[in-house]
Amino acid sequence: MTTDTDNDRALVLFSGGQDSTTCLAWALARYPHVETIGFAYGQRHAVELACREPIRAQLATPALGPDHMVDLTTTLDALGQTALTSRTEIAMTAGGLPNTFVPGRNLLFLTCAAAIAYRRGLRRIIAGMCETDYSGYPDCRDDTIKAMQLALNLGMQRRFVLETPLMWRDKAATWELARTLGGAALVELIRTETHSCYKGDRSHLHDWGYGCAACPACELRASGWYRWREAAGSA
Repeated sequence: MTTDTDNDRALVLFSGGQDSTTCLAWALARYPHVETIGFAYGQRHAVELACREPIRAQLATPALGPDHMVDLTTTLDALGQTALTSRTEIAMTAGGLPNTFVPGRNLLFLTCAAAIAYRRGLRRIIAGMCETDYSGYPDCRDDTIKAMQLALNLGMQRRFVLETPLMWRDKAATWELARTLGGAALVELIRTETHSCYKGDRSHLHDWGYGCAACPACELRASGWYRWREAAGSA
């Protein structure tokens, strides 16, 4: 029996981090053709971009298609620097958001992804946004993604489907999803090959992966790892 997804082609927003790698594995298990897109935007943890191709190589199946890179460095730099695009000390702002928030970043990512999906004939756009275990970024919220899907479909006259498989999963559940998708091998690939640390630290390998262990991204990743391991141990 076939389903309406059997002939769908997908595009995954793939940064080289834990969440996007899990999403890529999820898409490869679901769709017959999966392409990836990455973005350079002057991020201080640009080392994540160097992680992308080795991860793609290790996840490669006949379903894995081309990779696309988009350079938004000039665009986002012109809109103002943040702690994610400069050496500014990471801190909370008066508005209650960490200063690692890059205004409009995910909205630009999704718009660029949709433009490439339009040209490539790809219907599913898959991204790792999550509003369960996250830093409070408003462009990661489910309402934002739904609004973007509507805007992109209207503006491009296509029936894109924006999928966020991690939206209601905390980081512990994200580790568990990786185990379900690819067993211990995928968990180890994510642990040692992906990059999440905002400071770009690849010099310290912890139980949960490389990072400074102090920035918000490291704290979320580490907390999820230990909660997942504790749950697995008690199961």
